[in-house]
Amino acid sequence: MKTIAMLAGAALLSLGFVGNATAADGAALYQSKGCAACHGADANTPIMPVYPKLAGQNAQYAFNQMKDIKSGARNNGQTAVMKGIVAAISDEDLQAIAEWLAAQ
Repeated sequence: MKTIAMLAGAALLSLGFVGNATAADGAALYQSKGCAACHGADANTPIMPVYPKLAGQNAQYAFNQMKDIKSGARNNGQTAVMKGIVAAISDEDLQAIAEWLAAQ
């Protein structure tokens, strides 16, 4: 039974269902965490003009902004909506998203 559990865990890890995100996951995370719904699939065509274009943003800056929204340190503009979204995203996933955004 222990062997089956270990094999199942290894299979999930290999498929990316468990474990920390990496920069390679940034595009998938951006989509799956709902970022594209407002900021556009390419991170450059937001659905409303007041939403920022994120493509090409400095990775550290983007990460810091998301962290500040998550912690409540930044609470202006549309951050009330963003706070609910980023609350459930790990710092590792935020970093992966930020790195993907910077590469766009």
